[in-house]
Amino acid sequence: MTDPADLPHIFPSAFRTPDPAGLGDHAEHRPRILLLYGSLRERSYSRFATMEAARLLQAFGAETRVFDPAGLPLPDGAPADHAKVQELRDLVTWSEGQVWCSPERHGAMTGIMKAQIDWIPLSLGAVRPTQGKTLAVMQVSGGSQSFNAVNQMRVLGRWMRMITIPNQSSVAKAYEQFDDEGRMLASAYYDRIVDVMEELVKFTLLTRGVSSYLTDRYSERKEDLAKQHGERLQAM
Repeated sequence: MTDPADLPHIFPSAFRTPDPAGLGDHAEHRPRILLLYGSLRERSYSRFATMEAARLLQAFGAETRVFDPAGLPLPDGAPADHAKVQELRDLVTWSEGQVWCSPERHGAMTGIMKAQIDWIPLSLGAVRPTQGKTLAVMQVSGGSQSFNAVNQMRVLGRWMRMITIPNQSSVAKAYEQFDDEGRMLASAYYDRIVDVMEELVKFTLLTRGVSSYLTDRYSERKEDLAKQHGERLQAM
């Protein structure tokens, strides 16, 4: 857990940890959040923003894990049993919610970000590892504020059948927003990340116990019945 004292830009009287009881959630474990970032640079602002998000999530009561994309092969460039691919897929299966944070490069998310998502299958046998799980999207930019990367990641989140929360973060001129140690400075951009992580925890608490029910679909039930009876069901 992150000690609130390690969040120097937080106003304690305004900071509230989401209460599972207030959302009807009765699970005994903390929300499990996986965080992905899209850069391999030594001074990576998407990694810095992701680590700030992880600290905040911990302060909000979540358990976090951050995937390091270094060493992940290109999609289809290695077998699925590659160690980094398996690490990523295991973390996705473990998670109940995710954070995706990418730099904007050439008006889009980075290839590193997209490669991570491309290695996540829509199904693993009978299990859909991302379906019904929550997602928050963030981006960092070297120039003025933009929303190209977060908009693209929203499309991907929908494709992966995830519940992408309404709020999002876009940090402009990211090189001005972090100190020499990689900690984010106080700003409206920082406050927005606080807002996004608080909302992500709330949506995760609200939906994690019922995600299988929320994503139970007529078409899939019909297909399953057809397989069981060895014939295609016809509309009555």
